[in-house]
Amino acid sequence: MLNALVTNLAAEGEAAHNPLIPAWYDIIWSGLWFVLILLVVWKVALPKLTKMLDERSAAIEGNMAKADEAQKKAEAALEEYTRQLAEARTEAGEIREAAREDGKKIVAEAKDAASTEAARLTATAHTQIEAERQTALVSLRSEVGSLALDLAGGVVGETLSDDARATAVVDRFLADLEASEKAAK
Repeated sequence: MLNALVTNLAAEGEAAHNPLIPAWYDIIWSGLWFVLILLVVWKVALPKLTKMLDERSAAIEGNMAKADEAQKKAEAALEEYTRQLAEARTEAGEIREAAREDGKKIVAEAKDAASTEAARLTATAHTQIEAERQTALVSLRSEVGSLALDLAGGVVGETLSDDARATAVVDRFLADLEASEKAAK
C-alpha cells in the first residue's frame, strides 16, 4: 500500500508540476538577467567590437592600398628596368659594332703602314745593294785593270806606265767582255 500511495502521490505531483517548464520566479529572474546582459553587451561590448572591427577594416584597406601602390611602383620599376636593359643592350651592340669598325680601320691602317714601310725598306735595300754593286764594280775594275796591266806587262815584257792609255785599254776590254756576256744570255 505504501507503494500505491507513493505512486499516487507521484501521479498527482506530475500533473501539477511539469519539469520542462520552470517556475514563474525562475522565468522572471532569468529574463531580468538576460535583459541586463543584453543591455551591457549592446551598450558596452558591441560598440567596442564595432570600433575594433572598423579599425581593423580600415587598417586592412590601408594596407591593401599600400600594397596596390607598392605593386604599381614595382611594375613601374620593372618597366623602367626593362627599358634601361633594352637601351643598354642596344648601346652595347652599337659600341661593339663601332669597335669592330674601328678595329677594321686600325687593321687597314696598320696594313697600309706596314706596306709603306716594307716598300720603303725594300727601296732602301735596293738602293744600298745598287750602291754596293757599283762600288764592287768600280773596285773590281780597278783591280782587274791593274792585274791585266801587270799580266800584259809580263807577256809583252814591258811595263805599261801610261795610266790613261792603260785605263782605256782595260775599260774597252771589260766593255767587250760585258757585251759578250749579255749576248750569250
